Amino acid sequence: MNRIQTTFKALQAHQQTALIPYIMCGFPSPQITVQLMHTLVSAGANVIELGIPFSDPMADGPVIQKAGECALRFGVDLVQVLATVKAFRQTDASTPVVLMGYANPIESYDHHHGAWSFIDHAHEAGVDGVLVVDYPPEECAEFARRLREKNMDLIFLLAPTSTSARMELVAKVASGYVYYVSLKGITGAGHLDTQAVERMLPLIREHVHIPVGVGFGIRDKDSAKALSKVADAVVIGTKLIELLQEGTDAQRLERLSTFMRDIRNALDGH
Repeated sequence: MNRIQTTFKALQAHQQTALIPYIMCGFPSPQITVQLMHTLVSAGANVIELGIPFSDPMADGPVIQKAGECALRFGVDLVQVLATVKAFRQTDASTPVVLMGYANPIESYDHHHGAWSFIDHAHEAGVDGVLVVDYPPEECAEFARRLREKNMDLIFLLAPTSTSARMELVAKVASGYVYYVSLKGITGAGHLDTQAVERMLPLIREHVHIPVGVGFGIRDKDSAKALSKVADAVVIGTKLIELLQEGTDAQRLERLSTFMRDIRNALDGH
């Protein structure tokens, strides 16, 4: 088993819901990203999703878009993202790290470094999974196979509009966990309908037999706790980026830690 599978198995044994925070690599500055990752783990994160900055992130709302633009202005690219994971791994050998982004940076990386080099270098850096928003499942069986050869998972998004046929396609190539986007539209948008999520998850589980995480629209401990009753994982991104927008680094770290601990306690029923 890899780190993702080991983590979910341990959580399920204790009937706990995984807490998966998303942050953008390089935001609010490249120097603080590793420290943010360690702070997330200390505050109860089980898996970290680390965003790859990209100039045209079609599924991201304005908050995450601006974070990516900030990181790009600092010159953060996929080389630096992998270096960040490697630096994190120097003192954390167990927390799974999933890279989340788009096809363009990965394909550009392979163009400059050699075919399939991203997978090799991600493995060497200590990456555990990859979520590529614009990779359709029917077109990336080879990518998924090569990731699995390196003990890494390919994670897919499912949405309220996903058909049974789509779920079956995803089930064939996905590993680690799937990420159910609980809202139609971009990140950070709309109002979370927990009852709609509760209705959808059994349908997903008819086809997908790995853990199901839920994200998009989770902004507080009440929504996280409600979803923890039906989901294997709760994913939080936009709210965390908002907490990092202003203040000194010390203030940002404190806000992040306090918020995450509140969510962790809510998930654990405290």
